[in-house]
Amino acid sequence: MAKPTVDYSLYLVTGRDLLPPGKDYLQSLEESIQGGVTVTQVREKHADTGEFLQIAQESLKICRKYSIPLIINDRIDIALAIGADGVHLGQTDMPIATARSLLPSHTIIGVSCNTPDHVKKAIHDGADYVGIGAVWGTTTKDVSGKILGVRRVGELLSILDGSGVKAVAIGGIKSTNLLRTLHGSVSTKDHTLDGVAVVSDIVASTTPLIASERLTTIVRAFKHSIASPSEPLKHIFSSPGSPYDAQSIVSGAAILLDTIKKHNPLIHQITNTVVTTQSANATLALGASPIMATSPEEMEDLEKVTGSLLVNFGTITDKQGMLLAGHYANLNQKPVVFDPVGVGATAYRRTTANELLNRWQPTIIKGNAAEIGSIANSVEVQAKGVDSTGSGFKDPISVVRELAKKERCIIILTGVTDYISNGSVVLALRNGHSLLGRITGSGCMLGTCVATFAAAARLYSLDIGDGNDTGALVTGDMLLGAVGGVLALTVASEIAAARADVKGSGTFLPALIDELGNLTPDVIERRAKVEVVG
Repeated sequence: MAKPTVDYSLYLVTGRDLLPPGKDYLQSLEESIQGGVTVTQVREKHADTGEFLQIAQESLKICRKYSIPLIINDRIDIALAIGADGVHLGQTDMPIATARSLLPSHTIIGVSCNTPDHVKKAIHDGADYVGIGAVWGTTTKDVSGKILGVRRVGELLSILDGSGVKAVAIGGIKSTNLLRTLHGSVSTKDHTLDGVAVVSDIVASTTPLIASERLTTIVRAFKHSIASPSEPLKHIFSSPGSPYDAQSIVSGAAILLDTIKKHNPLIHQITNTVVTTQSANATLALGASPIMATSPEEMEDLEKVTGSLLVNFGTITDKQGMLLAGHYANLNQKPVVFDPVGVGATAYRRTTANELLNRWQPTIIKGNAAEIGSIANSVEVQAKGVDSTGSGFKDPISVVRELAKKERCIIILTGVTDYISNGSVVLALRNGHSLLGRITGSGCMLGTCVATFAAAARLYSLDIGDGNDTGALVTGDMLLGAVGGVLALTVASEIAAARADVKGSGTFLPALIDELGNLTPDVIERRAKVEVVG
C-alpha cells in the first residue's frame, strides 16, 4: 500500500484542555475540518491509554468522513491499534528506524525539529515531514530556550532543499501572525513551508469553523502569490523587453512622485529624536504628510490609515510602539521601512533589531555598511556609534542580493555608491553630494524619502487595479519605491549644493528641503545615475 499524499497546509494539533466551556471536542474537531483543516494530529499528554484510545478512535471516524489523514502524537501503540495514517515523534521519543520497523510501510512519520542537526538527522532517518519550531512563544507546551523566531526557520528549510521531506511550522501560530510566518519562513532557494500547525487559535475558539476558514484563506492566498507573483511593472511600461533595465526602473520610480502629490499619503515615522523636525519637513516637501506617533496605544488604529511606516531606532525609547506598529502595518498590508541606525554599536541594539524583525516583516531595510553588516552577521565592517569603520564590503553586490533573499525584502546599502536589491536584480545608484555627510540625520531623511515613495508604490498599484492580495504582505513594486526614495534625496542634494546661496552645511539643509519640494519626475529621470550591476 502506497503512502497517502498529504496536504499539510493547515495541520491541526488537538488539545482538549483548551476547549472553551461547553464546547464538545468532537464537535470542535468536525467544525475545524469543515473550515479547512487538512490534517489532524491527536495529542493527549495526560490521558491514560484507554482514554487516549477512545479519543483516537472517535477522531479517526471524523477524519475518515472528510478524507483527511489522522496523525497520533508519540504513541505508536495507539496508532497501530486504530490504523492511523501516521505518528509524530519528538526528539526524545522512539527513533524513526524503530518506529518504521513496527508500523506498516505506508505510515507517515513526522518528527519535531528545533536545530539544523535535528533536521539533518530527520532526513537521514527517513522522516516524511518535520515540524519546525517553536516559531513563536506558546502556552501549549514548554518551549523555554527553544523559540526559533520566524527568520531562523528559513535556515532549517534550506537543509531540506532537494530532500523531498515536507516541513510544517509550529508554535504559537495564529491568524494574526500567520502571514508573517509564511512570508518569513523561506530558504534562500525559495523553499517555502508546506504548512503550519495550529493549536489554540482553532481549539480554543468558540467558532472553530470560522477560525479554520480564516487561517485557510491566508494560507491559500500566500501559496497563490508564490505560484503566480504579480507583475506591477507591466502596468507601468508599454515598451517591450525586460522591465528591469536601468531606464525602465528610473522611469517607474520617477512616476511615483506624481502619485505622492496626488494622494498625499500619511507617513508614520517612529524615528530618532535628533531628526524629527527635518524628517517631517522632508515628508511635507515631497507632498506627503508626516505623523510622528510613538505611543503603543495608538498603533492599531494608526496603521489602518497610514500610507507606510518608517521604524528608525536611532534612539531606542519606543520599542513597544515599534513592535506593535510593524505588526499592525503588516496586518493592514502597509509598507514597513526599517532603518536600524547604529545596530552594531551595542548588544541591546542587536537584540532589539532581532526582536523587531522576528515580530514583523520589513518591506525595505536601509542602512550603511556597518548596519547592513550587522543585520547580515558580517565581520567585514564595524560600527562606531551610528557610523561605520573599515573598508566596507569587498563584494557589496552579493551582500545586498543574499540579504534580500534571506530577509525577504528590499535591501538598501548606502554609501558613496548606493546599492539596492530585491534578491534578484542589484542596482548601483551614484547620485548624491558630499554635503549630505556634513549634516545631522541625512541618512534618517533618506529613510523618510524611501518610506514616502514606498507608500506611493503601493498606492500606484492599487490605482491601476493590481489588487490587494491577502497572500502578500504589501502590494506594489517596492524596488521602485526604494529607488525613488534614494534618488529623490540624492538628486535634490546635488541641485541644492549647486545653488549660489549655499555656503556650507548650515545653508545646505534648508536648500535641500527646498529642492525636495521642487523635484519633478522629469528632473529625477534626467539626472538619475542608475546601473544594473547584478
